[in-house]
Amino acid sequence: MPSKSNGSTLLKPSAAKTKPPPMFQVVMYNDDYTPMEFVVEVLQVFFALPSERATQVMLKVHTEGRGVCGIYPRDVASTKVEQVTAYSRQHQHPLQCAMEET
Repeated sequence: MPSKSNGSTLLKPSAAKTKPPPMFQVVMYNDDYTPMEFVVEVLQVFFALPSERATQVMLKVHTEGRGVCGIYPRDVASTKVEQVTAYSRQHQHPLQCAMEET
């Protein structure tokens, strides 16, 4: 009589190794034409920074040439850069904003 073979194709569970998505910082760059008040407004409207923190970031941009506005996943950072750029152009300011991987 033939012996029964265990023909099970059941796989052993393995631990999924996932890592968090890469994060990107949104950076604003200094220029000689955009008013400081406009930069503070942008930081408050698009990055939900309180007035005091927005002023600190604006001063960092002004004195050091660049300042980090926030750290986000890729799609959120990209959207914020597009929104800030469009808003700046709409108000005729050359404010530069970019995203960099952290």
